[in-house]
Amino acid sequence: MSTAAPEAVAGARTGLAGALVVPATIFVAIGLLGPIAILFRYSLNQFIPGQFMVDGLTIENYVKFFTDSYYLNVLLRTVRVAVICTVACLIMGFPLAYVLARMQSRFKNLLIMLVVLPLFVGNAVRAAGWMTAFGSKGALNASLMGLGLIDHPIEIMFTENAVLIGIVAVNLPFMVLTLQSVIEGIPRNVEEAAFSLGAGPAAMFRRVLWPLALPGILAGTILTFILAMNAYATPVLLGGPKFQMMGPLVYGQFAQQNNWPFGGAISFILMTATIVLTVAAHLIVQRRYR
Repeated sequence: MSTAAPEAVAGARTGLAGALVVPATIFVAIGLLGPIAILFRYSLNQFIPGQFMVDGLTIENYVKFFTDSYYLNVLLRTVRVAVICTVACLIMGFPLAYVLARMQSRFKNLLIMLVVLPLFVGNAVRAAGWMTAFGSKGALNASLMGLGLIDHPIEIMFTENAVLIGIVAVNLPFMVLTLQSVIEGIPRNVEEAAFSLGAGPAAMFRRVLWPLALPGILAGTILTFILAMNAYATPVLLGGPKFQMMGPLVYGQFAQQNNWPFGGAISFILMTATIVLTVAAHLIVQRRYR
């Protein structure tokens, strides 16, 4: 009797936990998997101008993408921008996250709020702010010309550099908050033990802090990489019409050209590339530090 009672309680808790998961599972299945399945079906249809799309089962939309150098260059450019932004966020975000995690000051919560504050502003609004700074008569060029450092405005707007700066500014808080929460869980005495054994700051970081913070590093890089791969407002506003990435390309096929089959195919290529690259990086890093 005494053995059966705990088992019954454990079974009841398991059943309750399963029942609590059911609503979220149904919501995800209906709100996410359903539209994805419909979109994939659309990507196999044919597009005929004037007829919207014709039902069929063809892979011509995928063949069109991978046989056209323009679309391949857009995909490669998107991956390149996402990788550069992710690395930049990690390099700049790790020191800030470490300082926030180890800070004992009463101003710690205020600094965390300053990191979170940009998230209250939409991406389009932030991109518009960068436009006022990067324009030929913007704050940056006006300041440099006023100091006599340059004679002519620097062309920053509608370039890849402007897009990189804009996406890094958007994604950096996500990296910092993710790393900060993980570093806070690393005991400080582990670092002190490394120093007491003769390790320098670089050795302590490489042999102790980095491996222990690896779960946060992986989570932060995956999050920022996915956000960069699917960026839309920043490339449109800061990159201009000539700087194409996958997000604006998908929107153009759906909203401007009304080519839903090809837009669906581009969407699935983007999703697949994001998942494959993310999983591959995760496996490589885990194998390296196993």
